[in-house]
Amino acid sequence: MPLNSSPDLDPAETQEWRDALRSLIEAQGPARARAVLDELARLAHEHHVGWQPERNTPYVNTIAVDDQPPFPGDLAIEERLASLMRWNALAMVVRANKAYGELGGHIASYASAADLFEAGFNHFFHARSHGHGGDLVFFQPHSAPGVYARAFLEGRLSEADLAHYRQEIVAPEHGARGLSSYPHPWLMPDFWQFPTGSMGLGPISSIYHARFMHYLSDRNLLDCAGRKVWGVFGDGEMDEPESMSALTLAARERLDNLVWVVNCNLQRLDGPVRGNGRIIDELERLFAGAGWNVIKLVWGSDWDGLFARDRSGALLRALQGTVDGQMQTFAAKNGRFNREHFFGQDPELAALAQGMTDEQIDRLKRGGHDLVKIHAAYAAAAAHKGQPTVILAHTKKGYGMGQAGQGKMTTHSQKKLDDADLIEFRNRFNLPLTDEQATSLSFYKPAADSPEMQYLHARRAALGGHLPRRDTSCEPVAVPSLAGYGQFALAAGGKEMSTTMAFVRMLGNLLKDGQLGPHIVPIVADEARTFGMANLFKQVGIYSSVGQRYAPEDIGSVLSYREAKDGQILEEGISEAGAIASWTAAATSYSVHGLAMLPFYIYYSMFGFQRVGDAIWAAADQRARGFLLGATSGRTTLGGEGLQHQDGSSHLVAATIPNCRAYDPAYAGELAVILDHGMREMLERQQDVFYYVTLMNENYAQPDLPEGAAAGVIAGAYLFERLGPASGPGVTLMGSGAILGEVRQAAQQLAAQGLGVDVVSVTSWSELAREGAAAGAAEPYIARLLGQTRGPIVAASDYVRAVPDSVRAYLPADRACATLGTDGFGRSDTRAALRRFFAVDAASIVERALTLSAAAP
Repeated sequence: MPLNSSPDLDPAETQEWRDALRSLIEAQGPARARAVLDELARLAHEHHVGWQPERNTPYVNTIAVDDQPPFPGDLAIEERLASLMRWNALAMVVRANKAYGELGGHIASYASAADLFEAGFNHFFHARSHGHGGDLVFFQPHSAPGVYARAFLEGRLSEADLAHYRQEIVAPEHGARGLSSYPHPWLMPDFWQFPTGSMGLGPISSIYHARFMHYLSDRNLLDCAGRKVWGVFGDGEMDEPESMSALTLAARERLDNLVWVVNCNLQRLDGPVRGNGRIIDELERLFAGAGWNVIKLVWGSDWDGLFARDRSGALLRALQGTVDGQMQTFAAKNGRFNREHFFGQDPELAALAQGMTDEQIDRLKRGGHDLVKIHAAYAAAAAHKGQPTVILAHTKKGYGMGQAGQGKMTTHSQKKLDDADLIEFRNRFNLPLTDEQATSLSFYKPAADSPEMQYLHARRAALGGHLPRRDTSCEPVAVPSLAGYGQFALAAGGKEMSTTMAFVRMLGNLLKDGQLGPHIVPIVADEARTFGMANLFKQVGIYSSVGQRYAPEDIGSVLSYREAKDGQILEEGISEAGAIASWTAAATSYSVHGLAMLPFYIYYSMFGFQRVGDAIWAAADQRARGFLLGATSGRTTLGGEGLQHQDGSSHLVAATIPNCRAYDPAYAGELAVILDHGMREMLERQQDVFYYVTLMNENYAQPDLPEGAAAGVIAGAYLFERLGPASGPGVTLMGSGAILGEVRQAAQQLAAQGLGVDVVSVTSWSELAREGAAAGAAEPYIARLLGQTRGPIVAASDYVRAVPDSVRAYLPADRACATLGTDGFGRSDTRAALRRFFAVDAASIVERALTLSAAAP
């Protein structure tokens, strides 16, 4: 009896209610029964009965046997193909680890998911073609060997490629392509489309990609109707906060173009996911509560007869009472053990198993290993309207690996099998291999004219071609002239403004451009008014899939809040993880949809690389193109906000990402040049880079951009001004971003004391460091630039000292150098107090410069 149930005080009356409901269903159908139950629930709430229906349904398949559509394929051929892929995936990993034990790799995850993949590949996953925009498929990363094994049978990868799994450096020496460990578009740019190797990022990314497809359709930029986003993820992966954080958004946006398949093999890396509970039940409650359509795929066709014969409900009760830790034990044991310990629980269960051999019991399939059941679940998910769908597919980790790994605690790390294990695997899947071929781990590929190969190619041809496949064909987008949208910044004439305000003004101008404007995607995480973007509400609107169903409180205001179905701004609420996922969807639209979009995501800089750095790294892997704007940047510009808001390290992290170009401009003119160069690099020249640009909220006088400075701005530094005597003792001051103002004040004080001062505006420490590292024997750019200056060098920024220190190796060796930065935790105080505290104010710069000058020979 359930813990929350009371004893049945009137069984006869209870039976009458049961009979009445059955009669209603038989006479008027399920729809009428649902309506009556809804009315009864409403009445119960009205009378404060304190009841609500359980979120869990019985531990059986959602799709009843009678509701299964006919299987449209050749079941025998599809099962043989799946077996071949299992073998080639296993052989690939085991061969690599026999040769090089350090390479690693995974067998068990794909062994559990192979049939889930194959049903999709053969019947549902559309490639981009002339007649179809293509589905988006996110593959469980540990199952990558299985995707390679299929590509081998398709002729997309060679035997030599498979033999060099996880050997990307040495493979070309042997005329082969090294295969990356997990889905990595950067490393295999024509193959993988989405990086999913950092667990949890695939799920949230798939949601925002699905939403972005609606955004493109609603703005009449691209018709995404008929396209699906499929994601195959692990049950253990659902513990990642990113996996769960956007479930309600998917339901709220009614993303019926989204289907998740959660591979519930009940195991994490080292043990059961919910050993003392039931992960399928837990996930059903979670997804149903979030508003998703839930399809449970629990038992294979072999169980249908057992359920049909189970008149007393003994089988269902036994399954309901079995926790996942015990279910894992049943998976790891043989048929005799399961006969004794599962079916032997009571006489009714034992009777159900009579007539079955131990081998038949051992081969009872879970739903995720039955192609007929999987197809039925996928078909229902694909046809469902109005909600995203999750399929909870019950599988066995290490399925078919027998004593070597099926269901065992160590199965995730199982990379080596002995000869007996290999023979057992061969026999289990009836593979056409001799003993010698099995023990030598020979790859197997049927003849080109075999029924299997003809079927394989025919199914993919019907679905538009091979997957996964990354296509970068995309029309370039013209960028308007810089003078047209940024002249006010280039010739600022001393007008006071912050670089944030300068950016917003340029963004507003760019949005008006007839060619580029529609391709721009402004993104903000609930801080649009903070960044002065309220004027864009009226100009382009905030995207809403349902428009605006209310009159906003500030409707009479010039800057009133405006949502629209064709709105352009993506305002993601207080969710940096969601906003960066949205940015990634837009930044990769050129490859995912063949339509270049240009996202500008603006946020508090401290809540970027420090908070969602893993997601930014994944975007880099996916070859994103767009702008990240770290506003209120630096450790001393945000004043009173204090420790958790003050960013002193984002440029340090940005420098570690190879295709991220990071800039810390001090002035609007510098910012304009950077934006123009970035747009042309990404949209016109179609380079796989993205830009991180920090912006300040501090208002100060904006000078004109010096003539001829643009090239230096992009290179990372330029000579901004010279003060004091042209000859005699001198000092060079380098500064970036918010601290350049302090540097200039220091320069004026030093010049007043008779020193010649050269002020160098550094727009990018990381670009200078990269160029210096790549220069080799040649003189680095920063050294050449400083060759035009004199004296000791003081370099200061609003970031930790490691940022300016990154260029120290490329400075003139014969000149003393000191770096000033904001190491340590932030504080709440005024800007002046903070800069004095961290010793990056003008007085500190003057003091350090005089100390170095006094010590100079």
